[in-house]
Amino acid sequence: MWTPEQGTPQGAVISPLLSNIYLDPLDHLMADRGFEMVRYADDFVILCRSPKDAAAALAVVQEWTRQAGLTLHPDKTKLVDARTDGFDFLGYTFKAGHRWPRAKAVTAFKDAVRAKTRRSPGCSLTKVICDLNSTLRGWIEYFKHGQVNMFSRLDGWIRRRLRSITCRQQKRPGIARSSGADHTRWPNAFFDGYGLISLQGTRIAARQSSRR
Repeated sequence: MWTPEQGTPQGAVISPLLSNIYLDPLDHLMADRGFEMVRYADDFVILCRSPKDAAAALAVVQEWTRQAGLTLHPDKTKLVDARTDGFDFLGYTFKAGHRWPRAKAVTAFKDAVRAKTRRSPGCSLTKVICDLNSTLRGWIEYFKHGQVNMFSRLDGWIRRRLRSITCRQQKRPGIARSSGADHTRWPNAFFDGYGLISLQGTRIAARQSSRR
């Protein structure tokens, strides 16, 4: 069994603190050189106005990390044109002045929802929604600034899963559908009455609040 003698475990509580301490000199260096760098722990993006400036910024970072005994991630370190290529940063995809939850974040979110909305949860719908809301609240609070229309689709997908649970609990055959009799039997307002958080509703409220 190999035991590492350097660094901190991935995801360790102290890792962001150590990153901030260790990379603070890089923050000042880039600012002194006139580069706009946005950093969270050991993830950072440098915003430049031209490919020439971007290449110069990368060279500065490469030289600093070499002297500091650090290594840049080979897959994450690259020059991109945000107008056409886009880039991922802190769970978001940025492109052409827009941002939305990256595909990996959406997949992880849906996996978490599936785990909490199995057709035979073994508890009441009230308990299922209460437990589910903790996941919905955390996810939308982080991604409510995304400029996408996926939130309404995710809301519909979540309600379909909850209809399937209700259908199973009432011993009705088959899987609940998003339209027709099942939608009429358990409309959106039915789940609103249980306090189900709406991703799209939370996003709309956040946008209206930011305009005040």
